[in-house]
Amino acid sequence: MALSISAVVLLAIVVFLLIRKAGLKAGHAIVCMLLGFYLASSSIAPTVSQLTTSVAGMIGNLKF
Repeated sequence: MALSISAVVLLAIVVFLLIRKAGLKAGHAIVCMLLGFYLASSSIAPTVSQLTTSVAGMIGNLKF
């Protein structure tokens, strides 16, 4: 059984849990979100995208 979930949805769930359980303040979450938007438009964005794709591929190849 393969489970496919968007990275955006997964990260949104993680942020929600951090706000609720770990005491992450909403202002900090907004700053992190803005950093992500600015990072996406920077020259390092392709490298981050490739790294994320590689890590997701490695996780997908794990056998349990």
